[in-house]
Amino acid sequence: MSSCKRLLSVLRHRGASSVIRKVATWSPVGAAFNAKQQRRLDLFEKNVGLFGVPELSSPDGFAVVQDRALRETEQLVEQACRSPPGAITVKTFDQLSDTLCKVADLADFVKVAHPDPAYREAAEKTCINIGTMVEKLNTNVELCGSLKNLLDNKDIMNSLDPETRRVAELFMFDFEISGIHLNEKKRKEAVNLNVKLLDLNNDFLVGSHMPNNIERNALPSHIQHHFFKDSQYIHVSGFHADTSDDLVREVAYKIFLYPNTQLMNTLEELLVCRHELAKLVGYDSYAHRALKGTMAKSPETVMNFLQLLTDKLSDRSAQDFSMMKDMKTKLNPRNADLMPWDHPYFSGVLRAERFNIEPSLYSPFFSLGACMEGLNSLFTELFGVSLMAEHPSAGEVWNDDVRKLAVVHETEGLLGYIYCDFFQRPEKPHQDCHFTIRGGRELSNGQYQLPVVVLMLSLPQPSKSAPTLLTPGMLENLFHEMGHAMHSMLGRTRYQHITGTRCSTDFAEVPSILMEYFATDYRVVNQFARHYQTGQPLPKNMVNRLCESKKVCGAADTQLQVFYAALDQVYHGAPQNRSTTDILKELQQKFYGLPYIPNTAWQLRFSHLIGYGAKYYSYLMSRAVASMVWKQCFIGDPLNREMGERYRREMLAHGGGKEPRHMVEGMLQKSPSIEDFVDALVSDLNPDFETFIMDSES
Repeated sequence: MSSCKRLLSVLRHRGASSVIRKVATWSPVGAAFNAKQQRRLDLFEKNVGLFGVPELSSPDGFAVVQDRALRETEQLVEQACRSPPGAITVKTFDQLSDTLCKVADLADFVKVAHPDPAYREAAEKTCINIGTMVEKLNTNVELCGSLKNLLDNKDIMNSLDPETRRVAELFMFDFEISGIHLNEKKRKEAVNLNVKLLDLNNDFLVGSHMPNNIERNALPSHIQHHFFKDSQYIHVSGFHADTSDDLVREVAYKIFLYPNTQLMNTLEELLVCRHELAKLVGYDSYAHRALKGTMAKSPETVMNFLQLLTDKLSDRSAQDFSMMKDMKTKLNPRNADLMPWDHPYFSGVLRAERFNIEPSLYSPFFSLGACMEGLNSLFTELFGVSLMAEHPSAGEVWNDDVRKLAVVHETEGLLGYIYCDFFQRPEKPHQDCHFTIRGGRELSNGQYQLPVVVLMLSLPQPSKSAPTLLTPGMLENLFHEMGHAMHSMLGRTRYQHITGTRCSTDFAEVPSILMEYFATDYRVVNQFARHYQTGQPLPKNMVNRLCESKKVCGAADTQLQVFYAALDQVYHGAPQNRSTTDILKELQQKFYGLPYIPNTAWQLRFSHLIGYGAKYYSYLMSRAVASMVWKQCFIGDPLNREMGERYRREMLAHGGGKEPRHMVEGMLQKSPSIEDFVDALVSDLNPDFETFIMDSES
């Protein structure tokens, strides 16, 4: 027995926790995430306030920072209105935007994530007050006039750099969609519609996540234990899509989607208001307004994209549904018809049967610290960037388990900060997302305002015997959200209005989805995936199986997303003079392969209609672009520094400062067509026969 094996044998007798300490040697960033955060008890350490904002050492500080921002806003409005047209006009507008966003963005995060209700309530009030000021500014005729004077002066506009011209045009677009160009009566109407929409949006968002209740005696007793229940009612708050019991899935689907009349009215009123507002400010529909400035540009292009994709996927989708039906027949021959509640479950069964991708087999190789080391290594290789763990000061973070990372470039120095709120806790939203807290911009003294972001995940806490272990899905989500963060960090725009992810929605998801390709490439995964106890690397054939498993029923999964995107487009197009349910029935038949179930209203659970109204297609189009960038630029060598620098230069550096299509063209060195986008998505579903060969050889 070698000395190393003898050491391992001794350590195993001492317990798993010793193995973690002895076998795995973590870098500082890995250690920061693979160990419980040690709470410092220094009674004399000064409370620096949330994110280092001194006033936010208590909830009352929100009123202080809000009032200061509002006073500065008044001064900047006066400055913008009296300044002669020129670059100073755009700089003042951006400073005005930055003054409000630094407070509003921070408050927007705190109101959903802070564990203290007093902080959440104070942040909510601040969001409302800042929002009111934004509405007031968007209808300030004199302020708009100062910008219009610049835009109307062709000589001055031609003398400005392209980024400054674009920012000026974007600010004017914000004015126009608020109805600034209308007469006073219509302008007031636009303001009233915007105010009404704020309430309707909130009501629908809240209602879309509420459970549906049914009396206990209405359900068979042998399935009631699957649901939360009280003395009288059973509460159904989701689809229970992963359960093997067909009846539970069916019951959950039918009860969770049972129409709520009040919420139905809210949705239909919301869609009417959006259309009225779009027409009022000069657009044919809300979709036309929402798609201005995007890669797609128009609803017609989006529907063409979705129809072409449907045509290309048709045979494959039918084959996928046939496989699911065969599997259901095999497992439950007495109830073999394939229904909408079966799709997620049986596609998962087929993946597991074909490739044996049980998450518990992978998790020991994906400790959170190892995954963070992998990201650090990847960013160093591609961009010359390192993630440095820093200990937050007293009061800087909202929970003790939040980690702080400094993002440091090898020659440019400190680029910004990422706060990692990764772990589950009571009342924390179960969602993975990226929040901009402060955007980057050039300051008048020549320095750069460093971007600050938060990444929020819902990972399990580490235990006494093991660090946090990620499933493959969690790993992919981590890489996805870190893609957003690096978009924010690596951008170096002059103006915060276009910093990082503040760009067209159908482009904003490209950097995050591209990271998913890195997360499943063996050459990247092999850099960090080690068993947390033994140090053994993740076998190559396990990575290959994971990649190929995603293609099983991939056409049907993609077709479901096409259906959702088409529904979103039609809801936000010209009025149909029929119910949202009738529209859903028709589109489900046209764009999906499974039947509509009577007395259900899936649209009432479509919460993306709020944040992604008329833009749900963005996930598909962004994935198409990410696929093209991966295959053309990184598949040959995912750690190529020259290609990483080009990616930063062409796509990440500009935020929203360039037309999204121009950034894509710069990276791909060609102008992709809608057909190219469709072909990219379809080709991702093709089996990798080389993988199967390597698998069999191994």
